[in-house]
Amino acid sequence: MTSVHIYASDVAFSPAVKAIQARKGSREAYARSEQRGWRTQVDDNLAAFLAEANSFYFATASADGQPYIQHRGGPKGFLKVLDKQTLAFADYSGNQQFITQGNLSENPKAYIFVMDYTHRRRVKIWGEARVVEDDEALTTSLMLKGYRARPEQVILFKIAAWDTNCPQHIPQKFDAADVAAALAARDARIAELEAEVAALKGEKGTTEVTT
Repeated sequence: MTSVHIYASDVAFSPAVKAIQARKGSREAYARSEQRGWRTQVDDNLAAFLAEANSFYFATASADGQPYIQHRGGPKGFLKVLDKQTLAFADYSGNQQFITQGNLSENPKAYIFVMDYTHRRRVKIWGEARVVEDDEALTTSLMLKGYRARPEQVILFKIAAWDTNCPQHIPQKFDAADVAAALAARDARIAELEAEVAALKGEKGTTEVTT
């Protein structure tokens, strides 16, 4: 039986969740937030956030409710915005267990969790997803140039609601490529300063000899 959602946040705040919120004292605050509403469309902030993402977690469940979470990774921006309510990504060939695809074939409900450890930000996106296996043009459009992976199919994700979390308890971590770039910039600056110091010493030595 499909539940009726009055607020976008009802996708997560089921009657059972609201009952626990009431029992534990947070229902009043969340009831106020429902009036403001969770977002249901991609805005500029979300689009910019996803454009920088190179990793996310994709959750599905079987018809009987068995959950499954799978990591998806790729170049920055591989999770693309097709329109205000649709995301898409090329599903690269992997271990061929096909758990995600099997789940989606009998239960379209899905969830995307994107974590930005560098800036300690996270975005939660609820919706429904489906697999597209026979659209070569769409698959090609979702592949970023130069990335060595074989696309097997496409997953389209229709957004029902999305929200952000506070940074509490998120450890700060940095991508290896970003660290390497920062170290290279530091080393280049050190070499530049050392060259300046050597030049200044050389000028001083010449002055002393002349004197």
